Amino acid sequence: MTKLLGISGSLRRGSHNSALLRAATRLMPPEATLEVASIRGIPLYDYDVEVQGLPAAVTQLKEAIVGADGVLLVTPEYNNSIPGVFKNAIDWLSRPSADIKRVFGGRPFALIGASPGNFGTTLSQAAWLPVLRTLGTQVWSGGRLMVPRAASVFDESGALKDAAIAEQLRQFLAGYVAFVRRPAA
Repeated sequence: MTKLLGISGSLRRGSHNSALLRAATRLMPPEATLEVASIRGIPLYDYDVEVQGLPAAVTQLKEAIVGADGVLLVTPEYNNSIPGVFKNAIDWLSRPSADIKRVFGGRPFALIGASPGNFGTTLSQAAWLPVLRTLGTQVWSGGRLMVPRAASVFDESGALKDAAIAEQLRQFLAGYVAFVRRPAA
């Protein structure tokens, strides 16, 4: 069984990206699971805090990543780039730097996202690439999912109501799971 970890980069209760992540948990291929993790509770990065010990929320998320076969980042797009709260969480996860290889090194990562705008999360996903490369991840580029006009894709309760997007998500997840399961080179 392939175990993936999904992280939404939004803290908002009614987040379209968190809704997209919840939909992904239901559309996983039968040979895989998707556990949802949260960045809630991770403070702003502060070296003075780091030297006193990593916050519990950081340690918990790091260990969840280490225990996963792959990580799915579900990213909003703020001001044409990465949301600060999401980047802050990844910055914490890279501390201390000696832990980068254990947490990120060679681990398969994938990106998806939803936006109220017409272009989905094209720029945010592109902005993540140098960050993920720097951390030594293996970014899956075999599929893309950038959900535009997200308010029309989800119903009032946050359930995915657009059949075409659901099928795109299902195909994306199947491709990503195949990438994670491939034999090591």
